[in-house]
Amino acid sequence: MCVCTCKPAYSSSLTDAEWALVASLLPAHDPHAGGRPLKHDRRLVLDSILYVLVSGCAWRLLPHDLVPWDAAYRWFRTWSADGTWDRVHDALRDRVRAADGRAAQPTAAVLDAQSIKSSEGGAAIGYDAGKRVRGRKRHLLVDTTGLLLAVMVTTASLQDRPGGRRLLTAARPRYPQLGKVWADGGYANVVDTSLVRHARDELGLDLEIVRRCDDVRGFQVLPRRWVVERSFGWLTRSRRLARDYERKTEHAEAMIKVAMIRLMAARLTGRHIEPQGPIETEAARRLADDLDSDK
Repeated sequence: MCVCTCKPAYSSSLTDAEWALVASLLPAHDPHAGGRPLKHDRRLVLDSILYVLVSGCAWRLLPHDLVPWDAAYRWFRTWSADGTWDRVHDALRDRVRAADGRAAQPTAAVLDAQSIKSSEGGAAIGYDAGKRVRGRKRHLLVDTTGLLLAVMVTTASLQDRPGGRRLLTAARPRYPQLGKVWADGGYANVVDTSLVRHARDELGLDLEIVRRCDDVRGFQVLPRRWVVERSFGWLTRSRRLARDYERKTEHAEAMIKVAMIRLMAARLTGRHIEPQGPIETEAARRLADDLDSDK
């Protein structure tokens, strides 16, 4: 009797079209294998990593029909260290921007930070007194459509202004055409505008602070700032990112890039994995209104 050896696909798994898009960007060989053939199929390895990302399970709880957990984690760790996730992410982001009729190099971006609770421990764990969160802080720089340009994960105790300075300084050489950045009031309060001056004088960036109206209570959609808030929403739809479970900050940054890789691969192949609803409809309308001025 013939026994089927096909691996079942989970909802987190890549489709054939998505895998064809990503496969050419992944290393063909294991740099630590000494030329030996790969023991595990790269597609199954990536599907295993995506299962952890989307389901939020521990590595050791991977289903038995995927690769062994230690092999999946080893590949995740290797691709984090050798820059594979960066190369795949940046290549897909350039393709998404091209498909939207935009140049590869952005001219405008949005900056924000998100404090997130951590799990049991790890490096760079601190307390954000303003948000009352013990864990880490994700500093994101995204383009005007919400695609990730740069990410930095730090202790939650690091304030937005020094975190924004470090992120913008690191990102500036990679995006020479970047000229305009929007951020919220936490990056320049009424007393301290040092980040605005640093961005202007040292980085050649026009950092505009979009402030919240104190007369309006509750949630309000602010121009430009909603773009990066939606990006945070995209990330936390993956349950692994609803908290920070990674022991190392570089792995926390890599997991964010993997989430964006999955999102962009789906977008390029016409598969919709983004949530659909009134918030997304309003976001799409606002984005369409901004297209002409941002291209």
